[in-house]
Amino acid sequence: MRLGLAQLNPTVGDLAGNRAKIVAAYQVLVAQGAELVVFPELAVCGYPPRDLLFKRRFAADVAESLQEIAAAVGAVPALIGTVEANPTGRGRPFFNSAAFCYRGKIGAMARKCLLPTYDVFDEDRYFEAGTAPTVIDHAGHRIGVTICEDIWTHPMLSTRRLYTGRVPLEHLADQKCDFMVNLSASPWHSAKEQLRQTLVVGDAARSLGCPVVYVNCVGGNDELIFDGRSLVCDAQGRITAGLAAFAEDSRVVDVRATATAAPFDAPALHPSFAADELADMYHALVLGLRDYAHKSGFKRALVALSGGIDSAVVGVIAAEAFGAENVIGVSLPSAISSQHSRDDARILAANLGVRFETIAIADAVAACETLLGPLFAGRPRDVAEENIQARIRGVLMMALSNKFGALLLTTGNKSEMAVGYCTLYGDMCGGLAVISDVFKMQVYALARWVNREREIIPASTIEKPPSAELRPNQTDQDSLPPYEMLDAILKGYVEEGLSRRDLVALGFAENVVNDIVRKVDLNEYKRKQAAPGLKITPLAFGVGRRIPIVQKYVS
Repeated sequence: MRLGLAQLNPTVGDLAGNRAKIVAAYQVLVAQGAELVVFPELAVCGYPPRDLLFKRRFAADVAESLQEIAAAVGAVPALIGTVEANPTGRGRPFFNSAAFCYRGKIGAMARKCLLPTYDVFDEDRYFEAGTAPTVIDHAGHRIGVTICEDIWTHPMLSTRRLYTGRVPLEHLADQKCDFMVNLSASPWHSAKEQLRQTLVVGDAARSLGCPVVYVNCVGGNDELIFDGRSLVCDAQGRITAGLAAFAEDSRVVDVRATATAAPFDAPALHPSFAADELADMYHALVLGLRDYAHKSGFKRALVALSGGIDSAVVGVIAAEAFGAENVIGVSLPSAISSQHSRDDARILAANLGVRFETIAIADAVAACETLLGPLFAGRPRDVAEENIQARIRGVLMMALSNKFGALLLTTGNKSEMAVGYCTLYGDMCGGLAVISDVFKMQVYALARWVNREREIIPASTIEKPPSAELRPNQTDQDSLPPYEMLDAILKGYVEEGLSRRDLVALGFAENVVNDIVRKVDLNEYKRKQAAPGLKITPLAFGVGRRIPIVQKYVS
């Protein structure tokens, strides 16, 4: 059977826009010979709709939009992810469903059975679980229908333990399907694509003994980034087709409903389907930033270019996401700022082709210190004076953002955000934290990847010791251990949930571990006030990590 895979980038709540995308993709794929067109999970309304579902008219408007889409479907059916009202009067008010549309009508609804409620997922808040996966008989084929989490049940997955009883794949194994389709909205994080291809989709094909067609959405919605990479596996779990990564794509694929070990041709993979980790990270951040901005109505970006590695990488990503002509880089030197940092910021802007402005803040800092002088009298200079510089920069950058309608991008990385090495109402000011889920050593790796063909980020920016330049001769390592060590400790404590004793047992010095863990715990209040950040790791700061601000537990 020739299946059309429609890998779309929907916008949450843009029912008219999503509908137009769906109908247009359907028509193109039908014209290319598709006999069934498959769309991603919740394509009608976008994923995740979150508490929009609680708005009185939202679900009804989604249903109305689906009816309009169904009216445009002809003799070639379509499977489309949508919200379905729960008519039973019991349980939660909605189902996460796939609508089988055929000849102008909605012929059947397939309901999602496993509802993820962990990390960034909160589906049990809104949806009632389906009791079993649906099998649709059409044109002599038995088509098993699953939705995203329904196939994430391999015993090696830690989330498998959340689901008891027979999982959807076990139900489908009894149904002798000719092939199974999975409608997904599966967010990307580093190393996930290999897990998905081999352990999830490939295993589903082998366990059912039939091909599996996996259609994932693409694009950014808030902090989540969806990579697409829709794929088809044959009955042996071998990938036969793969769509683009981090871009809308569509393709008609011939799916042979057979479990025999037929000769295996080279898979038809989009060139971006299998890319290295740094390329994926870069393209994920570009896509996440572009969609966050454009879907929110921003056409221009502002970046405070300090001459440091973090702002340089954010500047590169911004130029790629917005176009260089739509990015303004601003240098805000104080009396402390080094000449080489000013030069590096200017050279980076020239290499990127972005507009570059300089606003000297020494006079503003001096004025603030004069005003505060009587109250600070008799006290030594400390972080209070240092942070005046950062906060003046925040005030000025926010003023520029207001005046020009440009999205201000914060430049703090995950290592700094973790230990609070950032200034509230200073460098944390902005609308999106682009690299807040990127550890410092990964920032360096990204910078070198950016420079793989020519020098875009000045070599001196990469090679010089990192510094906030808030006091003379300051370096980050005055306050923090080397970033190689810091990142390893943070990965263990923040992402893997290791205790202090666990980290010491791994060989880290106890006094260093205690200091870092204390900083992480004390600075939860800062992260709660931070701009939303793009998620690229299994556990990012933000909606997926819900540590109390006020708490006394010491692990």
